Amino acid sequence: MEALEFEKSKAFIIVEIIEYVPDSVVIKTIIKKTTGNISAVSFDAGEKLEEKISPFDTFIQVIDGKAEITIDGNSSLLETGQSIIIPAHSRNSIKANNRFKMISTVIKSGYEDVS
Repeated sequence: MEALEFEKSKAFIIVEIIEYVPDSVVIKTIIKKTTGNISAVSFDAGEKLEEKISPFDTFIQVIDGKAEITIDGNSSLLETGQSIIIPAHSRNSIKANNRFKMISTVIKSGYEDVS
C-alpha cells in the first residue's frame, strides 16, 4: 500500500515537495485523517479547479506565485504568503492565471459544536 502521508518527525521544505507539470493540477497529500487533510497543490498557468461546494471549511495558503480564489462570486487574488479561508457550504473555484503552488487544509471536525 502506498503511503499517503509524509514521514513524521522529519523536516521538509513545503514548496519543494511538489513540482509544476505542464497543463496540469498536481495534488500531493501530506496528511490525511478522518478529521481533515492537508495537501500541497501545484497549478500550471491556465489551469483551474471547477466551481464546487464543500461541506467543510478549507484554509488555502499560497506558497509560490499568485492564485485567483473565487468564493460565492467574489474573486480574490492571493500572492505568495497570503491565505484565505473558504467557508463551508460556499461556492468556490481556484484558477491559475499564472502558475502557483498552495497548501490546502480541510477541517472536517468541530461542526457538531455549531448550532
